[in-house]
Amino acid sequence: MVIDRILIDAMIVFCYLITDEATGNAVLIDPAGDFEKIAEKISERNAKVLHIINTHGHPDHSMGNQEAIRMTGADVMIHRRDLFMLRGNYSATLLEDGDIINFGKSSLKVVHTPGHSEGSISLYGERHLFTGDTLFTEGFGRTDIGGASYEDIMNSIINKILSFPDDTIICPGHAYGKKPASTVAEQKKIYKL
Repeated sequence: MVIDRILIDAMIVFCYLITDEATGNAVLIDPAGDFEKIAEKISERNAKVLHIINTHGHPDHSMGNQEAIRMTGADVMIHRRDLFMLRGNYSATLLEDGDIINFGKSSLKVVHTPGHSEGSISLYGERHLFTGDTLFTEGFGRTDIGGASYEDIMNSIINKILSFPDDTIICPGHAYGKKPASTVAEQKKIYKL
């Protein structure tokens, strides 16, 4: 599994292209803009994007779905509780906690991590956890907006995300910290676990 982190400048969102080395099949997480950059990386990897995955439905993570579909022909996947947020003329595959998304010989496991939105998910594969806006390298997603809950996000962080092995690499949905990635061990210190 090869992971490319692509910074979407307008909203400092991290989009991720994850490519299976054996087959070239890939997934694209939160392609919110800067499509030339994304297209260049897909071409560089000679990747075939099978799925576009939204970690949640907020526009800064999902508004690029239509263009990403046009570029790749891939389908969109999102947790069922955030489907109502999507805008555009396309359908989506609905995800649930525990679902496995396969692409070539690689896969990602869906972990439902509500709190920033009711349908927020994280995606786990090969010691990497893509946390969207549930957990950043410093802090976590807003809980003062519709569908958000401080209690839920704390439960998602402490009882789900930080239950992964200490060496798990946290790959957040925004470049909001001093560094682009963290680990479960580092985050446990922050949350005093």
